Amino acid sequence: MSIKSAISLTLIGSVLLMMLLSGIDARGIAIYWGQNGNEGTLAETCATGNYDFVNIAFPPTFGNGQTPMINLAGHCDHYTNGCTGLSSDIKSCQAKGIKVMLSLGGGAGSYDLTSSKDARQVATYLWNNFLGGQSASRPFGDAALDGIDFDIEGGTNQHWGDLARYLSRYSKNGLPASPEAAGSGFIPVSDLTSQVLPAIKVL
Repeated sequence: MSIKSAISLTLIGSVLLMMLLSGIDARGIAIYWGQNGNEGTLAETCATGNYDFVNIAFPPTFGNGQTPMINLAGHCDHYTNGCTGLSSDIKSCQAKGIKVMLSLGGGAGSYDLTSSKDARQVATYLWNNFLGGQSASRPFGDAALDGIDFDIEGGTNQHWGDLARYLSRYSKNGLPASPEAAGSGFIPVSDLTSQVLPAIKVL
């Protein structure tokens, strides 16, 4: 073996050993959940501590006047309200600081946005059924997801920007000044100055 390859192997071995001894920092890692019936529950996925984001995948049918449908590969049956049981799993993940998102689209299905009006209707449906809005037919019960992931692999490339803009209009800007003024999301001044603002400054 040449000296060069021996040095390369030694370097690789040293890096691997340092990673094992120091532990691997999994911050910022996302996973798609819901497309493999053998992958374990959502709560089990979050309990691994490996992920900061879990994208629930997918509603493969929406837009173009279609009744939205979610397909979670046997984890639950959306048509019989069987997915409302995921509410406690979603809340368990969020209690661990994990952001739980809904991933739109995927590689199979029938989804398309035909106009800006269609995008607005889909945004309203997503807000009321998966995010912070109100609906009698919320597929995941009273759990409110943290956001929407776009995994658009089919249809056209039209009106996705419109959908994102309409969804962003539902977001609240600013921070509540007191716990009494906030339904949720109040951040104490000490946490704001010691944790939030320094993190924003880094960005």
